[in-house]
Amino acid sequence: MAKRMRDIMLIAADVCLAAYIVFVFCAFHTPDNRAAVCPGISVVVADGKTHGFIDRKEVAARVAKAGLDPKGKVVSGINCRQIEEALLATPFIRTAQCYLTINGIVNIEITQRMPVVRVKAANGDDYYVDDKDCIMPVTGFTTDVIIATGDIDRRYATTCLAPMARALLADDFARNLFQQINITAEGRVELVPQVGNNIIRLGRLPESDNREEREGGIDEYVRRKMNTLRTFYKYGLSVVGWGKYSVIDLEYDNQVVCKRRRDNTFLTANDITRK
Repeated sequence: MAKRMRDIMLIAADVCLAAYIVFVFCAFHTPDNRAAVCPGISVVVADGKTHGFIDRKEVAARVAKAGLDPKGKVVSGINCRQIEEALLATPFIRTAQCYLTINGIVNIEITQRMPVVRVKAANGDDYYVDDKDCIMPVTGFTTDVIIATGDIDRRYATTCLAPMARALLADDFARNLFQQINITAEGRVELVPQVGNNIIRLGRLPESDNREEREGGIDEYVRRKMNTLRTFYKYGLSVVGWGKYSVIDLEYDNQVVCKRRRDNTFLTANDITRK
């Protein structure tokens, strides 16, 4: 019995030794690719097919413009950190990750800053606000987002306007209907639809020093107004016609007031549907 145990232990020791030899052999004979030449880059852009400013060609062009194009360079001379830093200097890129694969290709993965509204303010300011409520500069790139005009400062744009734009984008009806937001000198919101020749007045957006309360209030306010407008379109304007009224005022809850184009008189929704 003791001899059998000894034989088993010897066999186990031999197996471990063999495994160790194989490991050492592989470790010291793995081809060193540091002298290999990079065949090019592979770029992945999050949401690149749906929206945003940056595509794969633009990423590659910015890497080349920074003098960091790795194609044809020896792998050991490629600095992935420098490539990341060059890309992060682009105002439209939120995150950038760069790494080498075993075959020498440089992989680049980026996420974009997503604009939700472009501001063209009465004071001459022209910029985008992204989905994180941060200012983005206007460059040669354009994207299809709603335009905001009027009396807008940067604080209002980031604290009130951007949350409202997100609320409009989240509503299929509103997203497809409106092309412009206008803020009056009194701070009231007007929406310009893509169809029809009228202005939709929403009134003042809810404000609060607490960000969560403010954004929740704006989202609820916009959804409530869009539900009212949707109902009025369906049961009001579809009956009397779309071209008769220049203004549709939704500022007051549970009431729609319209300005008649013909004589500039104001009528409630009940008056309109009775006529």
